[in-house]
Amino acid sequence: MLIGYVSDERYIALHDVQFEISNETLHIEARSRATGEIFADIPPGPYTVTLQKDGFGPKRAKINLTPDRPHHFRLLSHKLLGYAWPKCVKSGEKAEFRVHALEAYKLDLYRYGYQKEHIRPLGWFDEHGPRATMQITPDGDYTQTGVMWNKFGYTSPNHKQFVEAPKRSGLYYFHAKGESGAFFSFPWIVAPATPASDIAVLAADINWNAYNNFGGRSNYIHPDRCPPTPTINARLELKRYIDPEHINYDTEDYAPLSFDRPEPINHIPEDVTITDPIAGRAACHVAPAEWRFLGWLERENFAYDLYSETQLHFDRLDLDQYKVLITTTHPEYWSRKMYYDVKAWVHERGGKFMYLGGNGLNCEVEFPDEQTMVVKNGDGRSQRAQQAESRFHIYNESEANLLGVVFTNPGIMTAAPYQVLDAKHWIFADTGVKTGDVFGKASLHERIPGGASGHETDKTSASSPANTEIVARGLNPDQGGAEIVHYQTASGGAVYSAGSITYPASILVDEVVSQITANVIKRFTTV
Repeated sequence: MLIGYVSDERYIALHDVQFEISNETLHIEARSRATGEIFADIPPGPYTVTLQKDGFGPKRAKINLTPDRPHHFRLLSHKLLGYAWPKCVKSGEKAEFRVHALEAYKLDLYRYGYQKEHIRPLGWFDEHGPRATMQITPDGDYTQTGVMWNKFGYTSPNHKQFVEAPKRSGLYYFHAKGESGAFFSFPWIVAPATPASDIAVLAADINWNAYNNFGGRSNYIHPDRCPPTPTINARLELKRYIDPEHINYDTEDYAPLSFDRPEPINHIPEDVTITDPIAGRAACHVAPAEWRFLGWLERENFAYDLYSETQLHFDRLDLDQYKVLITTTHPEYWSRKMYYDVKAWVHERGGKFMYLGGNGLNCEVEFPDEQTMVVKNGDGRSQRAQQAESRFHIYNESEANLLGVVFTNPGIMTAAPYQVLDAKHWIFADTGVKTGDVFGKASLHERIPGGASGHETDKTSASSPANTEIVARGLNPDQGGAEIVHYQTASGGAVYSAGSITYPASILVDEVVSQITANVIKRFTTV
């Protein structure tokens, strides 16, 4: 009978895995097939299953075998990985570092500002036993439940590995380095114990989780749920590659995504400096890109407090203690509560909001608990039928009501400079530009080079506030350029939106992008 399937942390089928299946009366061996299937001539019932394969951590699993429910075994490959838990804390609170390593490793804590600042060494870790630093992943779809590292084999309080968050708010990174030289870094968001500046910046941890495919699922790969069998060759199996009519979101029901997973997309190589180009496909729109903006703030001597989006949702950020709220790069996923809380702060209580990213607030998420989110993508066909401007608009209003702009498809996966439309606007003070000039040519964004307007771009719509001013527009093809906009509210609030994912990747290397952003911050913190 079919016992089940075996796959790795990418939900890729593993062949030739050695299995020992036993109970009190039976002991047999089996090997997985090319499909990851495991067959054995045994009756249903409880068994202990031992798995071994070169390049992967061995494990034992207790299963209750039934003919109609094949078991999904998961193995974890030999690579250095880690994450902090919780991933977002306040100064003085503690988090546990959870590291998967084949060897003894050294751990250090750094703060990522304009420079990488070494905070302190955290020590060497080897746990004495052979390969005892290897973690174990649960069987089944742990993108829904979390990997629960440090749960197994860390029962003693002495084995728990906690770090107290430093006093200074900011983006911190753990550096793990093995005896062999293997290196992995992972982020930690430290918010202030009490507000310490006029500016609050949001790290887009919801977006990081939406794009994190560790375990074989993200909101882009199998967004609704894992298929019944693991993947052999994605190009030959996934609908996104083989079905010309495929749309990524075609249901109303999406399985949850756990935050309790490592985030390889946020890894920053050890020798990378803040002015280096952002290499790779994913890093350009998650934490490595957001770091560039935080470093720019410090270079320009703007004090800020850093929070995560989830801290905003769970009321750990008091907006009324700040003059300005800034979000950058790619804050695509927000909860309804976050959106309407920020909108009320801006429109009713005079808050100032700077949106320095693209394709932002485009989709609603819900939180069943503090470690899990459910994305409300909706059905793309119903979005078209409703003529909704975004996935967020399906269930709420268009985000253009707050941002002044909303993502549209023209210009996607292109990049270009902006062109000045109104050089007399105060935003362009001290830049020396004239109407018709271009700026934002330089960029650290390597995935889609070309300028500060790019990757994904937002424009004004019928939902934009009536007094929205367009001061610059990207020169992307097909009239796909991002629109830089500004509007004010009757309460004294204001919004500045850049409408481009690549905007923060230009701010360190383009003088005009730097100057106009500084102009907005200075005005928003003084007026």
